[in-house]
Amino acid sequence: MFEGFKRQMIDVGEARINTLTAGKGAPLLLVHGYPQTHVMWHKIAPRLAEHFSVVCCDMRGYGDSSVPATTTDHFSYSKRAVAADLVKVMDKLGHRKFMIAGHDRGGRVTHRLCLDHADKVTRAAVLDIVPTPHMFATVNRAAALGGWHWYFLAQPFDLPERMIGGDPEYYLDRLLSAGADAFTPEARAEYMRCFIQKERIHASCEDYRAAAYIDLDHHKADNGRKIACPLLAIWGANSGVGRAHEPVKVWKEWADDVVGMALPCGHFVAEEAPRETFEAMRAFFAS
Repeated sequence: MFEGFKRQMIDVGEARINTLTAGKGAPLLLVHGYPQTHVMWHKIAPRLAEHFSVVCCDMRGYGDSSVPATTTDHFSYSKRAVAADLVKVMDKLGHRKFMIAGHDRGGRVTHRLCLDHADKVTRAAVLDIVPTPHMFATVNRAAALGGWHWYFLAQPFDLPERMIGGDPEYYLDRLLSAGADAFTPEARAEYMRCFIQKERIHASCEDYRAAAYIDLDHHKADNGRKIACPLLAIWGANSGVGRAHEPVKVWKEWADDVVGMALPCGHFVAEEAPRETFEAMRAFFAS
């Protein structure tokens, strides 16, 4: 996977971020979701690198990036902290302005990065999410049962860590079961290798604790501020987001310029529908 990409660890101060780069043209940062790593982009990143300068990162606490210490307010795994890491990565690579696409948790980091660093982002895409405050504000029985892990992982330390740690392979298989046929053996092996590490299980729980607490505080402090750059929303027609929400309509409450589309897949759009995901992203980022 990622043949022709250059791999390096970039020191951003609080963390060392595992980074892969390839291609020429306008810089495009790709940010993964939970419980994955940068590997989730392996079906489309090489094709995107034919058109753009592609940067794939593991967020702090995930993949092969370092695992910063946690804090009582969960700030160290807030979307603000992760977004700051990624801006520093791009700056060290010489990209003062860039485009960004984020899936799942990476989409939430993308949202925060577009607000905190509006001068850096020219275009952005969010894959199979609606904003975090909207998710919490619209919970019903179907959403709670389908998104059970949100509330499980946000429980105080160390309840989810202990329960996941009892059989992390089983837990990961359950999380990936909805898109099981789409994952190559190589990608699945990488997800497993990284996920079962005790410190990374804890870091991912902190990601969800941050979402339930400090990330919401940051959104409240935005006081209605919207994403200013053009925004593409992509979602799986068969995903929880696709079934329960109208993503373009929702995102228009949070961004000034929104286009979007459903793809014929579930949640893991870049692996379940790589051709459609690539074509949508290439068209949007090249325009």
